[in-house]
Amino acid sequence: MSSKPSTLKGTRDFGPVEVEKRNYIIETIRQAYLRFGYRPIETPAMEKLETLTGKYGDEGDQLLFKVLNNGDFLSKVKPDLLDQRDSHAVLPQIAKRGLRYDLTVPFARYVAMHQHELAFPWKRYQIQSVWRGDRPQRGRYQEFVQCDADVVGTTSLLCEAEFLQIYDQVFTALGLQVVIHINHRQILAGIAEHFGFGDQFREISVAIDKWDKIGRDKVMDELSSKGLTGDRLPDMLDLYESGNIDSLRDLQPTGTLAEGLAQIDEILSYVDTDAMKQTVRLDIRLARGLSYYTGCIFEVSSAQVDIGSISGGGRYDELTSVFGLKGTSGVGISFGLARIYDVMTELDLFPAKAVKSLDALFLCMDADSLAHGWRMVTGLRASGARVDIYPELAKFKKLMKHADQRGVRRIVIIGEDERQSQLYTLRDMNTGEQQKLSIDDLRSLLVADS
Repeated sequence: MSSKPSTLKGTRDFGPVEVEKRNYIIETIRQAYLRFGYRPIETPAMEKLETLTGKYGDEGDQLLFKVLNNGDFLSKVKPDLLDQRDSHAVLPQIAKRGLRYDLTVPFARYVAMHQHELAFPWKRYQIQSVWRGDRPQRGRYQEFVQCDADVVGTTSLLCEAEFLQIYDQVFTALGLQVVIHINHRQILAGIAEHFGFGDQFREISVAIDKWDKIGRDKVMDELSSKGLTGDRLPDMLDLYESGNIDSLRDLQPTGTLAEGLAQIDEILSYVDTDAMKQTVRLDIRLARGLSYYTGCIFEVSSAQVDIGSISGGGRYDELTSVFGLKGTSGVGISFGLARIYDVMTELDLFPAKAVKSLDALFLCMDADSLAHGWRMVTGLRASGARVDIYPELAKFKKLMKHADQRGVRRIVIIGEDERQSQLYTLRDMNTGEQQKLSIDDLRSLLVADS
């Protein structure tokens, strides 16, 4: 007995209207990338596990989807390993591939492989699916599309300023109000050093990144469980709780902290934030848990819907070095298509043009009219109109039901009278109004709307 059809947990089907709305978002992002000089690439859905592991921190590695080796994947595993039931020990023997977790690490691998073909600084954008074994919930899926852009081969902070401009243009074009949070990993490292926890910077970053989700007390518990104790820990958390850049300056920063603040100041000096439509905010609790970030980091949240991050990114100085290309800094951002779609749906922000409905559906009353209508449709399509024809003869009630189910704006009815007079009945499905038009007038109307 066959089971009821269903999708995998954390994945979704998308019907025509949903795909068209998603494409509207993608095209808005794509056009912004093109305006700023980015060019497209694509990479495989699967990468070697050795390419993916160790780039996202311990928690990220746990969320990687591993792909079993082909054939009898257990045949080469030593029996004693199986007896130990240690999945970490068995995994390298049975899986050498994984689904990509993001687009940044595959991009770094691509740059290292093709470095002699690229003119640095090099800009690319990439719009493809990624997979993560997160627990599915609102705004979080196991398969989703990322819309990335990266610049590699320069340390210029103009790149970060450029991404602020891209954010402003894209979210404004989509009709969204957002907050663009910005921080710097050296600010995070400098705070840790100031309070005597420099060696535990990575653990602190991972915990601080969860602040808005779990709160101060649980962040304290997590840090304590990792060996961070002492009188200065509450003082450090007080600073994070204030979230105030003036509190940082009151520390009279030197070294790492001063350098991070100076870079943020330089980035913001290139951008007239007062003229931007979106809000830019320095957020010292922003940490971005991914371990490859080394400089400025970004995260964007909706100012209208509580759904978590809808975009993020940052600078990475050493990511390509793990693939043999050293000294090549990069910086990039990624738009989360699924969450942007959910926000726009909740706020009813999609314009009518986002859904590419037919200009007209042709309904024919007899065999001669069907042949006549087919010739008309062929000519109208060649002129650029979006038109279709019901390909069979049926009762008028069935034809109208079909038109209604497809949600078409207009129908063109062709019967013997229309063929003889060469004036065709055009009906507006919303108002019920009808008019008789020649083929030339029909073409002018439909092509103008396409």
